[in-house]
Amino acid sequence: MAIAQVLHELEVNVSASEAWDLYSSLELAKFVEQALPNLIDKVELIQGDGGVGTILKVTFASGSGVHKEKFTKVDHEKRVKEVEVIEGGLLELGLSLYRVRFEIIDKVEAHYSSCCCIIKTTIEFDVKEDAAPNTSSLVSIDPFKNIAEAAKTHLLNKQSQPLPRPT
Repeated sequence: MAIAQVLHELEVNVSASEAWDLYSSLELAKFVEQALPNLIDKVELIQGDGGVGTILKVTFASGSGVHKEKFTKVDHEKRVKEVEVIEGGLLELGLSLYRVRFEIIDKVEAHYSSCCCIIKTTIEFDVKEDAAPNTSSLVSIDPFKNIAEAAKTHLLNKQSQPLPRPT
């Protein structure tokens, strides 16, 4: 079968570098675990420091499964991060590939050098030939929409906090 994809884009009124600081590192996993307990129960660092080769074990809420994912690309210049499921999860349900790409795209408006950015999330997946006919319907962009919305709220709140005053 051919690789299929679904995507979601969300505009956020913070600089691309601020959003990338969250998305490029292990902070995103920690943030999702804390901010969306109805989605993720636990994230464990198995190997790595947040760069390429990092492996996380993700336990989903409500006993809906576990998978291991590996960071396969972290490009700080282009602000692109790719994570691929390497064990468990949807791979056990008939997918041969499940990859998520996060892109933080700088959006430049007239009179501003960088007013905001777009969080673009793309899921690429491939269904095994012998999988059930409806296997591709298991793939949903909705959890990543929720993550992007929570990240947006977090980043905007962080941006609006006053700087600490020197004592």
